[in-house]
Parts: sequence; C-alpha cells; structure tokens
Amino acid sequence: MNVASRVVVNADRVKGTINRNIYGHFSEHLGRCIYEGLWVGEDSPIPNTNGIRNDVLEALKQMKIPVLRWPGGCFADEYHWKDGVGPREKRKRMVNTHWGGVIENNHFGTHEFMMLCELLGCEPYISGNVGSGTVQEMSEWVEYITFDGESPMANWRRENGREKPWRIKYWGVGNENWGCGGNMRAEYYADLYRQFQTYLRNYGDNKLHKIACGANTADYHWTEVLMKQAAPFMHGLSLHYYTVPGPWEKKGPATGFTTDEWWVTLKKALFMDRLVTKHSAIMDVYDPDKRIDLIVDEWGTWYDVEPGTNPGFLYQQNSIRDALVAGATLHIFHRHCDRVRMANIAQLVNVLQSVILTEGERMLLTPTYHVFNMFKVHQDAELLDTWESVERTGPEGELPKVSVSASRAADGKIHISLCNLDFETGASVDIELRGLNGGVSATGTTLTSGRIDGHNTFDEPERVKPAPFRDFKLEGGHLNASLPPMSVTVLELTAG
Repeated sequence: MNVASRVVVNADRVKGTINRNIYGHFSEHLGRCIYEGLWVGEDSPIPNTNGIRNDVLEALKQMKIPVLRWPGGCFADEYHWKDGVGPREKRKRMVNTHWGGVIENNHFGTHEFMMLCELLGCEPYISGNVGSGTVQEMSEWVEYITFDGESPMANWRRENGREKPWRIKYWGVGNENWGCGGNMRAEYYADLYRQFQTYLRNYGDNKLHKIACGANTADYHWTEVLMKQAAPFMHGLSLHYYTVPGPWEKKGPATGFTTDEWWVTLKKALFMDRLVTKHSAIMDVYDPDKRIDLIVDEWGTWYDVEPGTNPGFLYQQNSIRDALVAGATLHIFHRHCDRVRMANIAQLVNVLQSVILTEGERMLLTPTYHVFNMFKVHQDAELLDTWESVERTGPEGELPKVSVSASRAADGKIHISLCNLDFETGASVDIELRGLNGGVSATGTTLTSGRIDGHNTFDEPERVKPAPFRDFKLEGGHLNASLPPMSVTVLELTAG
C-alpha cells in the first residue's frame, strides 16, 4: 500500500474530555423549523406525541441530541415569552419580522419547548430577549420556569398546567446583540449583560449557567471587551461563524455547485480552527483557569435558498459536502475541548445545515445527520493525543487531505474518525496504535457518495447513507486504511 498520510494515536495520553454538548443543536422560529419540522399539533394527521411529530422525535433520540437552543437566533430578541404560555387559542399572534414576515401564532412556547426537551432527554438552552425585552421580563421567565414556591410567576405556571418547576441550566443573555439583537457596541452590551444577569436568580438547587453574547466571526475586540468588563459574571461566551462559499448576496447553491465551490467551502469551514484559537487566546488572558466556556452556538453552512422557496425561510438541501464540513468542524471542536464545551449547529430541521428535512408527512435524514449519528460515540469520551502527517490537497495544496480525531469511550472502546476532504481520490492512511496493552479488533462505518453534491431526496431518502467499512488491515500495531474519496469514516477498536 502506498501510504501518503500517517497518524499516531497515543492511547495512553489523554488530552481532555469531549463534552457531549459539542454535539448540540439549534431550533429557531424560522421558516419550517419549529412549525412543520418539530411541531404539528395534537390534531395533526401526522403521528405525534402531544403535538411533536414522532418521526423527528425518534430520529433525534437515535442521534442522542444532548442540548437544544431556542427560540433564536434573531427571533429571540423580538420574542416575548408571556405571549407563548396559557391556552393556545388565546395566545397573542405576532409578525415574524426577521424571517419572512409570516404570522407567528405562539402555539409553540415555553411549555412546549420544555416538553420537547423532556421527550428527547436533552438539556434545554434558552436565549433570552435583551434587544427588545426588559430585565424584569427575563427575570420573570426564569422564575416561571424554575421557582417551586409561592410567587406570581410560579402560580401562573401552575395555572397553565405545570405543577412542578422545570430544571434549566443554560441561559443566554441576548443573541447577536452586535447585529440583529440591537446593533450594540461591545462596551454597551457588556454593561447590559452585567445588569440583566444580576436578576437571573438561582431558585432552589437550580443553578443557571449564564452565557453572554459573544463575537461575530473574527471580531476579537468584542471578545476582549466582554472578557475585560464582564468575565466574573459569566459562565460562557458565545461565538457565531457560518461557512458561506460566496458573497453574502450570492452565497452559492447547496447542490449543483462547481468543484471550485467545493474547495472554497471546505477551506472556509477549516477557518473555524483559527477563530477558536484566537478567541480562546484572548479568553485565556482574563480566564487562565478556563472557567468560562467558549460556546459556538451557531455554526454550519449557509447557501442560497432552494429555488421557489421563501427567501426568508432559509431552506437548503444538504449534501456530502455538508457532511465533510460537519465532520471536520467537529474535529476542530474536539481539539479545543479544553475551552469549547458546547456548540449548536444551525439548524435542527428544514433550515440551513439541517440534520432532518420534512415535507408534509415525509421525513428524510441528511448526510449531516449521519455524521452526527456516527460521531455520537465521541460524546463525553476522552480525547486521545494524536500526531498527524497528512497529504495536502486542494487547488494549491492548501488543505489537509485527511482530518482525524480519536477518543476512548467509558466502555474502553477507541473510536477514530477520519474525513477525506478530496472529492477525486481516495486516501491511504497508516495509523500507528501506541499505548495499547494487547491486541485489538476493529470494525468500521463510512459515509460517501458517487458525486460531489450527492444528497437525499424525499423520493430517494437513502441515496447517501452509512455503510460498513472494511477496506483496512490491522497488523503489528498499525491499522492501514484506504478511505474513499469525499468520505467520513469511523473506526471502532475493541481490546482482545
């Protein structure tokens, strides 16, 4: 075998823990994410549990979704939570000014979201309204959800059908307040954050993990100001970065793209590593003990909408290219697990880089879903030290051909995930396994496609799906693998 890439996995050297919340998701009142994607109502002919569609529920459970962010996004800073509780027929209707100007009937509110998280067994993450809301409004929302005693908000919750309080840990104080959340300066938002978070109380044994609105992409000044002025008052700081192939006005299509667009997309996706490195370095100055999480709570690909769909709904297809963006990005988060402890891909269903698409009663799993499902073995696993010398690829050799990550799960199994970013040629990888006592056996799974925009449709929902991977050989402490072009592969090693 002509091996072009070499990897050493040091099984006796642990670099940290991959927080399961790195595999988090994001659901906004945008397009068909909430309504049709998640919520169909109890009277829908689509099979559902208390209004949540069953097929989506089961797929998300299978994927082991760990945390879900809601209600936005830009929508969060125009959302007034009191409009979304009580009898649904009496809830206030509003215009969703950010996303298509459609009517929001508020049928999916706090009770429905917390129920969804309970059904999924995942952590809720709420983004509170700073842009158009008040300190009192956000404070009372926390009281409504978490207080078990006698109070106006707790009594109102009981009147609305929930006797016992919910538990919630993750609470965002505003969203994109540098843009759609108020066009604020960092200095102004830092003071607002300090004010708002003061009134977010811990009731009983419920302890809030307060998350400040962080930077847009490479706005390092924003991170500097927030850390300098508000670090003692926060547990997390967010970061938003989208992979956009073209200029904002013409981003490029989700399918039918050129080979040049393939390379541009992958190159821009890998820019995440530089962003996380530089923002983390600023945070280290003010938080050397890494108490504060860097939370990448919006990331993923952003293309032109599908032809004929509402431009405000951000509905796009999802191809093998997106699968590689997902795999390579998750590997970046693994490497930075000492600081990155949550990430939320945008968005869950029918919006941007979705893991699920729906059309009426039909549902399909996207290539991105399959990556999250394959990679769930990394959740809460120990990150193993790796050394890599990999072949270069891209028009000018500017990209690594192979992205790799290795972890050990609680049951002792080691998982090595590999992404071949080259759409034309396979990749031969020699993996040296160090620090293992005794022999191992291996199995593998791979996701690939015969075309660069391979994707699933409602007529062919399983065109791109995982398959067993057997093109490897274990010999003398080495695992030699031949990866297909444009593929995401997971190897599982078991002792004995």
